[in-house]
Amino acid sequence: MRMFLQNFARVGSAFVLLVALLGVSGCREEDGGVRVTRMTFTGLNAVEPEQLTSVLATGAGSRLPWGERRYFSREQFEADLKRIAAFYSDRGFPDARVTSFDVSLSEDQTSVAITINISEGEPVVAERVELVGFDELDPARRRAIEARLPLQDGQPLDRALIQASRETAVDGLREEGYPYASVRLSDGPGSGDRQRVVQLVAETGPLARHGPLEIQGNSSVGSEVIQRQLTFRPGQVYRQSRLLESQRKLYALEVFQFANVQAVREEGQEPVEIPTRVVVTEGKHRKVNFSAGYGSEERARVQADWRHVNFFGGARTAGVRARYSALDRGVRLNFREPYLLSPRYSAGLQGQYWYSDEPAFTLLNVGGRITVNREFGRAPRGTTGGGSPVNTLSLTYANEWEDYSISNETLLDPTARDDLIALGLDPRFGTGRGQRSSISIDAGRNTTDNILNARRGYLAGAHVEQAGTWLAGDYDYYELTGEGRYYLALGNLAVVAVRAHGGSIDAIRGDAEVEGAVPFYKRYFLGGATNLRGWGRFEVSPLSGAGLPLGGHTFMNFSTEIRVPVWGQLGGVLFLDGGNVWSNPWEFKMNELRYNIGPGIRYNTPIGPIRADLGYQLNPIPGLRVDGEPEARRFRFHFSIGQAF
Repeated sequence: MRMFLQNFARVGSAFVLLVALLGVSGCREEDGGVRVTRMTFTGLNAVEPEQLTSVLATGAGSRLPWGERRYFSREQFEADLKRIAAFYSDRGFPDARVTSFDVSLSEDQTSVAITINISEGEPVVAERVELVGFDELDPARRRAIEARLPLQDGQPLDRALIQASRETAVDGLREEGYPYASVRLSDGPGSGDRQRVVQLVAETGPLARHGPLEIQGNSSVGSEVIQRQLTFRPGQVYRQSRLLESQRKLYALEVFQFANVQAVREEGQEPVEIPTRVVVTEGKHRKVNFSAGYGSEERARVQADWRHVNFFGGARTAGVRARYSALDRGVRLNFREPYLLSPRYSAGLQGQYWYSDEPAFTLLNVGGRITVNREFGRAPRGTTGGGSPVNTLSLTYANEWEDYSISNETLLDPTARDDLIALGLDPRFGTGRGQRSSISIDAGRNTTDNILNARRGYLAGAHVEQAGTWLAGDYDYYELTGEGRYYLALGNLAVVAVRAHGGSIDAIRGDAEVEGAVPFYKRYFLGGATNLRGWGRFEVSPLSGAGLPLGGHTFMNFSTEIRVPVWGQLGGVLFLDGGNVWSNPWEFKMNELRYNIGPGIRYNTPIGPIRADLGYQLNPIPGLRVDGEPEARRFRFHFSIGQAF
């Protein structure tokens, strides 16, 4: 007890503290102790509370009944007070200390709330961070390394940032052809008592190049297929990242169960030509997958895939996919050539017999398309799964015969007859058919950290399409759409996700011809599990005289979500959606936007989050009819797999 009093005498109020802690230690629940319900800090300016709590043994439990419970321990709390001082010292605040704290016991003596008061003091900062011995590098390369250093001029002398800066400098040298480089740290006095000059002193060693190549383990896959996936050639300046990127590209072929690209170096030797050994193990070339699921829109769905990932050699892929659900069903054949003149280019062929059954129309699509893809950049480490393509560009030509008809409710609407004629549909049967010949360009950039459940990064995409005119076919239109998504992680507390999506479709010959030039199934509708969740699928669009959705030629949609972890793999979501569809091309009326809000739950699985959302309409659509009946509900429930965006 005497030692306990001595330990806390330095932070003031020792007697009060002792009484409080003794009182707390004397109160115990049958299930293990006194719970910590809240722990707060005062005086924090240089760090976030989450950073501090992450290194402490004492912490607040969850406020939810089923959440984690955390209990108070006097011994752990004493150690935590010392950890706080050490935490700050490591981050460049040697004078930081705990000035006082308060442990408040609840009236029923089953829980405590803790407040810790901290004085951070003045930091010791890096007046300058200098690179010494980097003269072998081009000045631009040297400046690039300086810009990437985690520790910059004027920042506190954070021990972790200093070490990270050393590692960044070493990596930078090894990326410039100096694989044997080493960097040591040195610091000296600056212009004041709390300023230091940090030096990163390099010994570069010899400039090295990629040497001879050895390939092992391949049998039915030719060595030339492996070589064309490699991002380096013998004689080029050695870069470690090229080995990692080459390994990723080998796995991307889906032909290999195992692939390893490694430099071969004898211990103690520093050759200027570094040999590379590629070791692969081929996997099964024929793959069959069956899957089944359920969603509020698709209902029950089943799907079967057969693929050959080394079709006629060359790592070419061919396959067939069959699918059945309430929304779509059919068969698709596909073929992919991974190497088209260059590893950066690939080509794909697809043929399909596909039937779609949407609330507003049905569509039978028979035809094919050919696509050429180009990959540009690579994601920096830690994004898109660590090295996936960041910039993509594709050119697609499609030639498809399409037979479509409107819903029975719209066909029976007497006020829609003129609209059907204007749309090029038979007013007696509500049907239309024609051949669509189109060419489209898609561009995208993706820096997200996880394709299934992103926490940070952004995604941007644009789609441009033209049909008819010199391409022939029965339709003459052009379409332009764009989409952007942004994800921001607020530590471990939440993820803020934002999406904006919009576009328009118009006749090439002008607005007067837009109805006949644009097929009905290309019109825009909103509402459903992935956009305006306060409405059902395809319920948001211009209406017929009887209140039935007819679709439009311009749309805009945005969504914002706050995703919060709750317990284990379970999470909660609050969302706001907005948007609308307008009849005329390029007609955006911001005062007519529809809005909904709502909560949702997520449960993370290896194939993506299981999602349930409940959307509530803030401004319902007057006169809307669903399935031929007036729609009075202002909420919709959606269930699916995968995030809404």
